[in-house]
Amino acid sequence: MSKHSAAASNVGMVRASNQDAGYAGTYLSVVADGMGGHAGGDVASHLVIRHLLQLDKKYDDVVAAQQDLIATLLQANDMLSDVVYEHPELAGLGTTVSAMLRVGTQVVIAHIGDSRIYLLREGNLSQVTVDHTFVQRLIDSGRITEEEAHDHPRRSVLMRVLGDVDASPELDTTVLDVAEGDRWMLCSDGLTGVVYSDRLKPFLMEAETADDAADTLVQASLTGGAPDNVTVVVVDITAGEPESISELVGSAAGPMAVKAPEAKLIPTPNLKPRPKPKKLPISTGGMSVPPTALTAQLDAVKAKRIRRRAVLIGSMILVLGVIVISAILGYRWSQTQFYVGSDTDSVVIYQGISQNVAGVSLSHVYVDTDIPLASLTAYQQQQIKNGIPFGSYTEAQDLVASLTSGATG
Repeated sequence: MSKHSAAASNVGMVRASNQDAGYAGTYLSVVADGMGGHAGGDVASHLVIRHLLQLDKKYDDVVAAQQDLIATLLQANDMLSDVVYEHPELAGLGTTVSAMLRVGTQVVIAHIGDSRIYLLREGNLSQVTVDHTFVQRLIDSGRITEEEAHDHPRRSVLMRVLGDVDASPELDTTVLDVAEGDRWMLCSDGLTGVVYSDRLKPFLMEAETADDAADTLVQASLTGGAPDNVTVVVVDITAGEPESISELVGSAAGPMAVKAPEAKLIPTPNLKPRPKPKKLPISTGGMSVPPTALTAQLDAVKAKRIRRRAVLIGSMILVLGVIVISAILGYRWSQTQFYVGSDTDSVVIYQGISQNVAGVSLSHVYVDTDIPLASLTAYQQQQIKNGIPFGSYTEAQDLVASLTSGATG
């Protein structure tokens, strides 16, 4: 099988400089999206891409290729820290990296940041890498949807990058099989931020060559406004021997005023960069946002929600408390009242008031006078049946006494 590759990059419609870099080689394909301000992003992506070029060679052992790719990326990370040490004005520079190294019928993938690798195979497009971003964590935790992530105010905040931010960056690596007819695409977020994943497939399927696909995708981003630099590398897997290709684009294509520190041999897989004071992850949007700040923001949102819930619950408890207290006080007051009424056929003194609340009577029989209702006049009977209220038992007794003295035998 052979690999036909192409790379394309554009500064976009808003940015003044191209901080993206890309490389389409015989065995190696890479996209890097630099960050750290106008003076740092292009330096980071340029130096890392150029440093990785040593890997564009034939490997017979996929394990050795994976070890070399990881080790070289860690070395590049250490190199960027050395650059900042020599050029303090570049403090905070960094870059994403999505790299693919071909070994026979397999590829080694290494990834950090929010650049992406896609695979189009037999008409099905899949995203191979996972973004190391704040919003991806929100998506993974189910707090927002893919659609909501497109417009999230923190969509450019990265949780992992190479650069002067982490002495031992965590890389995602894997080994995958390739097949004849595969079309692989590596890109910066300048493409996927405008041309969403569900719209990429037609561009990749309809383009006849890798060159056409790369150019068409960059143009699609420009048509959509291209607020960021955009870089695309397309790799076609075909039959035959690999063809010799070496194409640099973006910041890696030209010279750079800042030179890389003295080159070192590729370290062994167990060798880690020497620890140095580091800054925290930064944003592709040009805004430095450390994880602690993100955590503080999340904690603030959670605290605000908790406060709202506490106020709501407190208000409900207060209302319920008022209702309960009012009910208790109302009931206690009702039990200081009396009324003269009737049961089936006699006059009765009740303690309480002649009302029900939620089906509960607020009165009970206090004294059954044994005065027959029939012994009273029709008017008296009607009044007694309706209930005659009194503020005290003595007053109720006085009425009963008057009824007794006037009752007919």
